[in-house]
Amino acid sequence: MKRLLVTGASGLLGINLALRELAHREVTGIINSHALSGIPFPVEALDLTLPGRIEHVLADKKPDVVINCAALANIDDCEKEPAKALLTNSTMPGWMAQECHKRGIRLVHLSTDAVFDGLQGGYRETDTPHPLSVYAQTKLDGEKAVLDACPDAVIARVNFYGWSLSGKRSLAEFFYNNLSAGKQVNGFTDVLFCPLFVDHLADVLMRLADSDHSGLFHVVSPVALSKYDFGCRIARVFKLDDRLIKPVSVEDGGLLARRSPNLTLNTDKLRKALQLVLPGVDEGIQAFAGQLANGHPQRIRKFLV
Repeated sequence: MKRLLVTGASGLLGINLALRELAHREVTGIINSHALSGIPFPVEALDLTLPGRIEHVLADKKPDVVINCAALANIDDCEKEPAKALLTNSTMPGWMAQECHKRGIRLVHLSTDAVFDGLQGGYRETDTPHPLSVYAQTKLDGEKAVLDACPDAVIARVNFYGWSLSGKRSLAEFFYNNLSAGKQVNGFTDVLFCPLFVDHLADVLMRLADSDHSGLFHVVSPVALSKYDFGCRIARVFKLDDRLIKPVSVEDGGLLARRSPNLTLNTDKLRKALQLVLPGVDEGIQAFAGQLANGHPQRIRKFLV
């Protein structure tokens, strides 16, 4: 059985991907600031930004595949701590790529749709990025560092949602939590994106890992919509009151970092490479609702100490 190492294993993608792959691979998770207990695969607490830690874990675990989900992903926190964002999102992935390349380990590194300024939309992998925030710039720098050190790596630009350990990590959770509590929330009408359900994303990432493909891929939903529309779709599926969602402009959102208005990405390269039909937003939200019905969020929250 192949060995899989998942960094950022306490994050939204890390935990869900690791749990899905347990039946197919020997999974080890790397965590940093969030302690986990009772989780059905081994985890190790390591700060991968410290010298020597990456070499240690790769030599010890000897993975066949690394999925690098570790990141400083809070956009406004990156604005406040740019040096930490650079180390976590740029320098550390470069170290990881260098060590994976040296050892012949397959690497899939997670990046973001936010590397684009959102003035155009419909972005292809060949389009020139123009990041607007510290987070976006450091993630773009991380892409370059990974591919420079390990040209055979896969870089996946993503935007996703699902159930997290804390219950507060994704936009879908934000809408569900507030609407189910009867609270009014803002929904940006002028921010377009292509969110992919986390389990659908995990499946595609593992298909890329098992393929011979390398380089940049846009791994998002083929359906684009505004964040306001996304919230309304969440409300309808869960039979909540979509009138609680106030349609507003992102300019009135009180956010610290600039957001890109149109982050629609073209997925032709991915679909052609893997010969697949990507699931849309409605299929994803139905699956998201199905997980609530079968108790998935409650089960994974028990892992968080």
